[in-house]
Amino acid sequence: MAAFHVMTGASESLARPVVNRIGIADVFDALKRGYDDFMEKPSHYVFLCLMYPIAGVFLTLWTSGANLLPMVFPLMAGFVLIGPIAAIGLYEISRRREAGLDTSWKHALEVRHSPALPAIVVVGLMLCGLFVVWLVTAQTLYSNLLGEVFPRSMADFFRQVFGTSEGMQLIIWGNLIGFVFALVVLAMTVITFPLLLDRDVGAVAAVTASIRALVLNPVPVLLWGLIVAALLVIGTIPVFAGLALVIPILGHATWHLYRKLIGREGEVTA
Repeated sequence: MAAFHVMTGASESLARPVVNRIGIADVFDALKRGYDDFMEKPSHYVFLCLMYPIAGVFLTLWTSGANLLPMVFPLMAGFVLIGPIAAIGLYEISRRREAGLDTSWKHALEVRHSPALPAIVVVGLMLCGLFVVWLVTAQTLYSNLLGEVFPRSMADFFRQVFGTSEGMQLIIWGNLIGFVFALVVLAMTVITFPLLLDRDVGAVAAVTASIRALVLNPVPVLLWGLIVAALLVIGTIPVFAGLALVIPILGHATWHLYRKLIGREGEVTA
């Protein structure tokens, strides 16, 4: 029954939420609303999201100390892939603010009581799987182009990447492959987690609705993905510290983008 519930949600039929058409102005309005949510209690959300820059610094130091310098960039880029998981508690805060409920930071943990938790876990594991595949792909690409022996210092690493033809191939192919991974994650999760928190429709219906949102609104959704990727990259530059600000704003904004993309009423079942 648990597996069936994950597939179909609370009902026994596959839900098909109505997807709206939106414009570029809606994307920026969602960002503005996300910023407004953040500014309501910014210190709470920064504290809540400090774990992300701390985790980023830890991973960077670990890869450097373990002589895994080529994995630093893939790990940083991987934040784009697991970003939807990182902000799930913030979707709940925005949902509660919209409903006029208490928005204390502790309510970000209320996700664990959601009836859609099994579906949320399944989609989260899917993203973690894609993250692992991305890291393996990045390491394989590096090994095929620059060899199995990793550089001993940062200077050697930059010399390999920017001073050789193989390094330029690594940059080109790495970014192309990373773009494909990011596009897949965007299509499958742009509104999946907010939808599951709002309606227990099941993992399949939520992911399908997310894909339909991209197909129906390619320019606004792709623009949203570009904005998210750019802000996450900017957030990682100052020793990952910017993530404590970027992730809460993007998390709240994602909820408002969801509200624009998915109709509140008129849900049709297939």
